[in-house]
Amino acid sequence: MATGRTHRPATRSRGIPEATVARLPLYLRALTALSERSVPTVSSEELAAAAGVNSAKLRKDFSYLGSYGTRGVGYDVEYLVYQISRELGLTQDWPVVIVGIGNLGAALANYGGFASRGFRVAALIDADPAMAGRQVAGIAVQHSDDLEKIISDNGVSIGVITTPPGVAQQVCDRLVAAGVTSILNFAPTVLSVPDGVDVRKVDLSIELQILAFHEQRKAGEEHEGTAAPAAPHHDSDEQGPDGDVPAVMPA
Repeated sequence: MATGRTHRPATRSRGIPEATVARLPLYLRALTALSERSVPTVSSEELAAAAGVNSAKLRKDFSYLGSYGTRGVGYDVEYLVYQISRELGLTQDWPVVIVGIGNLGAALANYGGFASRGFRVAALIDADPAMAGRQVAGIAVQHSDDLEKIISDNGVSIGVITTPPGVAQQVCDRLVAAGVTSILNFAPTVLSVPDGVDVRKVDLSIELQILAFHEQRKAGEEHEGTAAPAAPHHDSDEQGPDGDVPAVMPA
């Protein structure tokens, strides 16, 4: 859930909708997989299926990039990888700091996909003095007292918050004051940020709850499908024991 905004003139001046921007990483992931298999071209239908969207939407999205493909041939995979990477700003190196090196923070630090996607973990920060100097993913953890200096020294504009919820807003405020303008928040709380700051929230518990809702609904549909047919209703059945109409009428 975004609670702030960052103006990106190069993208917005070209009129690329936010919904299209949100789908570009999906296309890039699918294209990267094709590139790794040395697939030279791909049709809109094949790429749309790999990205989980419909082909008409994909062609519309790519039209904003000025890429229309070749009839009968499809899209050039390597060119699209470059084109989308450039649009997303991934052709440069983005230093990132992770604040809160518990289990989740350490797992993110060890994630090997950052470097290949244009991101570099520049620093790991934690408030626990016992963590200072400890090596995680080959990077020494630094104390949060030095947060502002770390941000300045590394030219960081992207921060990742993996702290407990009670301190997340304070950490966010310090990151923003130090010059960070984009935040990826894993803490289960909503952050308040000023205009000009982007926040992307990742809440695993919410995603699981949504899946639980769908599982419950599917189980209910299966139960209804196997239930015995209901007895036909007669006028007398719609009355309670005293002849009153029940509060809940039968469907």
